[in-house]
Amino acid sequence: MKLLVYSAQDFEVPFLKKANRERHKTTFIKEALDTNTAIKAMGFDAISIFSADDASLIVLEKLRDLGVKYITLRSAGYNNIQVKSAKRLGFKVANAPDYSPNAIAEHAVALLLAANRKIHVADRQVRQYNFRQEALLGFDLVGKTMGIIGTGRIGSIMSRIMHGFGCKIIANDIHMDDNLIAEYGVEYVDLPQLYKQADIISLHVPLTAATHHMVDGKAFGKMKPNVFLLNTARGAVVDTKALINALRDKKLGFYAADVYEKEKGLFFKDNSPNGIKDETLIALLSFPNVLLTPHQAYVTKEALTNIAEITFYNLDCWEQGEPCANELGFETLVL
Repeated sequence: MKLLVYSAQDFEVPFLKKANRERHKTTFIKEALDTNTAIKAMGFDAISIFSADDASLIVLEKLRDLGVKYITLRSAGYNNIQVKSAKRLGFKVANAPDYSPNAIAEHAVALLLAANRKIHVADRQVRQYNFRQEALLGFDLVGKTMGIIGTGRIGSIMSRIMHGFGCKIIANDIHMDDNLIAEYGVEYVDLPQLYKQADIISLHVPLTAATHHMVDGKAFGKMKPNVFLLNTARGAVVDTKALINALRDKKLGFYAADVYEKEKGLFFKDNSPNGIKDETLIALLSFPNVLLTPHQAYVTKEALTNIAEITFYNLDCWEQGEPCANELGFETLVL
C-alpha cells in the first residue's frame, strides 16, 4: 500500500519507519493536510494525519477524487475529521486510541508541579543569577482536593497519581469507575459540586458537541478562588475568551495547558521569526499565571512507538481485508 504521511515531524519519522518494517511504500511530508495540500495525495492509497490536519468535507471530497481510500490518524482524538462524511464517501478511517495514557497524565502532573512550585520562573531567575525566593511560593499537594473531569484511561491514571500525592479525589464522568472508587477513594460528584470543592481541576475529556466550551464563564464563576486548572485534553473544551476574563478578574490561581483552542496554523511550527497574529493567544500568554506547552504531552519514546505501531496495524488490517479494531464507524459523533 502506498502511504502519504502528512505533518510528519522529524522526531517521529524514525519511529514510523521502524514500525513499517518496509511493508508499505511510505512518503513523509511536513505540510499539514488542507484544501491546498490535498493534491499531494495523488497516487496514494492511504494517508496518515495528525490532530492539526484538516479533514473537513471539502478536503475529503478532494482526497476521494484523487483515489485515496484509507485514512489512519496518528492521534486518539478525531475532531479534525468529519467521520460520517468520510464513511459516506467510502473511506475507511481509524485512529490511534490508548497509545500512551501515561504520557498524557504524567504531562498533566508535570504542568501542575511546574506551575505550583514556579519551576519555570525559578529557571529564568537562576539563569540571570537571581537566587531569591519571593516569587516562588507554592503549596503542598497533600490534603488538597483534586477534581478530575473525565475518568477514562487518562483520567484514571491521573487519579492514581494524585492519590499518591495524598490528594482527595473527586471526579465527574457519565460512567463511574468502581475500581477508582474502591482503590483510590474517588468520589463522583456533579460538575457544580466539583467546581465548588476542587482546589485543582484537571480536564480529561474528548472534544465533542457536549464538551465544546464546557468550561465557560458560568463554570469559572462556580470555581473556588485561586483554583488551578489543567488542560491536557483539547483546547476548545475551555472557552478561551471566558478564561481570559477569569484571569483578568483574578478568579484563577493558575491555568496550565498543553493545548489551545485555535492551534491550527500556529502549533507544530516555529513562529519565532515573524511572531504570531492571534490576539487571543497573545493575551493569554501575557498572564504570569499561565503556563502553556506546545501540544507535547504525546512526545515520549513509548507513545511515539505505540502510535507508529498502531498506524501500520490499521493499514495492515485494511490491506489484508481483516477487521480493524480501531476503525471509526457511522455511529461516531464529533464536533
